[in-house]
Amino acid sequence: MWILIVLAIIVLLLVVVNIRVVSQSNAYVIERLGAYITTWNVGLHVKIPFVERVAKMVSLKEQVVDFAPQPVITEDNVTMQIDTVVYFQITDPKMYAYGVNNPMSAIENLTATTLRNIIGDLELDETLTSRDTINTKMRAILDEATDPWGIKINRVELKNILPPREIQDAMERQMKAERERREAILRAEGEKKSAVLVAEGQKQSTILAAEAQKQSAILRAEAQKEAAIREAEGESEAILKLQKATAEGLKMLNDANPSKPVIAIKSLEALQRVADGKATKIIIPSEIQSIAGLAVSVAELVDKKLPEVALPVKE
Repeated sequence: MWILIVLAIIVLLLVVVNIRVVSQSNAYVIERLGAYITTWNVGLHVKIPFVERVAKMVSLKEQVVDFAPQPVITEDNVTMQIDTVVYFQITDPKMYAYGVNNPMSAIENLTATTLRNIIGDLELDETLTSRDTINTKMRAILDEATDPWGIKINRVELKNILPPREIQDAMERQMKAERERREAILRAEGEKKSAVLVAEGQKQSTILAAEAQKQSAILRAEAQKEAAIREAEGESEAILKLQKATAEGLKMLNDANPSKPVIAIKSLEALQRVADGKATKIIIPSEIQSIAGLAVSVAELVDKKLPEVALPVKE
């Protein structure tokens, strides 16, 4: 009786010990008597004691491996250090368990050799500017090579590219010279644009000044023309009024029917006004001689003293 109880307890302990719970994103590779039998995925599983065993526990999560810098030589014989980062995921636990002895070492060596082959076909400048191309080529080659191992390469990145120190110094000097050249070009372009803007401003200023002078001259000429027209119109109007007054005076004189003594007096007044001028000689018409005798009779009518005149003598 006790033997049965002990055996039952032993069997129960063996069953409990051989119960396995596989968590999410994990897989167990199971062997029976040394041969692969199955792969356990997520869930509760029980293995047969002393017959089956868990050969390998595999994580199905994406994993990241950062490899140490590898020395590589470019096509133009420049040695540099490049370290890579590989993102991979196990897709087939069986092939991963039995495909290669040490998968991480295999991936590292494969990455180093692939990187040397790719960089060996590129020059230094191409290596520094072609990271995306190198990453794409490495991912394709590594993914194809690791496919029999149940590994999928999702991404390959060049983490650092370290050329020799003298090359770095030369590149820094080159970049400094390039920046100085660009600065000089930008400064020259700025000065050129500034000079062009100043010249255009001066040109516009000159054009505006000339147009202002032109408008001023036009307005001045129009004002002078208008003033001359108004002056001419005033003179014409004055002449018309003077002629009209003269005509009216003559008309009134004719209507008054003046006598000869009055005409003589008016003639002497006209002669007096002529004599008041600056002329040194005065020519008296012969018709005035006949009225010379009337000078005494009209002396009382004249306020101003007449100048002496020379009368012509008849032979």
